[in-house]
Amino acid sequence: MKAYRTSLSGISLLLRICFLFLMSLMVLLPQTSCKVSYSFTGASISPDVKTVAIPFMTNTSSYIIPTLNRSITDALRNYFTSQTSLQVVERNGDLELTGNISGYTVTPVAIQGNETAAMNRLTITINIKFVNKKNPKQNYESTFSRYQDYPVADLNTVQDRLNAVITDQLVQDVFNKSVVNW
Repeated sequence: MKAYRTSLSGISLLLRICFLFLMSLMVLLPQTSCKVSYSFTGASISPDVKTVAIPFMTNTSSYIIPTLNRSITDALRNYFTSQTSLQVVERNGDLELTGNISGYTVTPVAIQGNETAAMNRLTITINIKFVNKKNPKQNYESTFSRYQDYPVADLNTVQDRLNAVITDQLVQDVFNKSVVNW
C-alpha cells in the first residue's frame, strides 16, 4: 500500500509540473510578437492587414455570360470573408484583387467515329492583379484557367452547374496564390 501511495504522489507531482508549464506557456505566448498571422486555411496574412478590396470583374471574353462576372466576384468576396478575418471594402484595401474574365470557351475533347464530339470542355480564364500595400513583394499579375468536361448536350442545360464548379476552383486558386504563400 505504501508503494502505491509513493507512485501516486510521483504522478501527482509530474501532473503539477506539466500543468504549471502549460499555464506559463499560455501566459507568455500572447505577449510575444509575431509578424505573420496563420489561419486553419493555411493563409499567412500579416496582422496589420485588415481589409481587402475586390471590385467587380469585367468580362472581356468573346462569349459573355451576363451573370458570370458577378458570380466570380461574389465568390471571391465570400471566400475571403469566410476564410480570413479581413473585411471586404469597395476600394483602397490593404490588399486589392482586380481582374477580368478573359476567356469563356467550349471545345470538343473526345471525337466519336463519325467525327462528332462525344465530350466538350468548358474553360473559363481570368486575369488577376493582386496588390499588397503592406508588402509589395507579394504583388502579382497572373492568369488562372480551369475547365470541366461534360458529355455533349445542350450547354444551357449544364452551364450553371459547370460555371459554379469552375468558379469554386478559380476562387481557391486565386486565394492560394494571394495569401497562402506555401
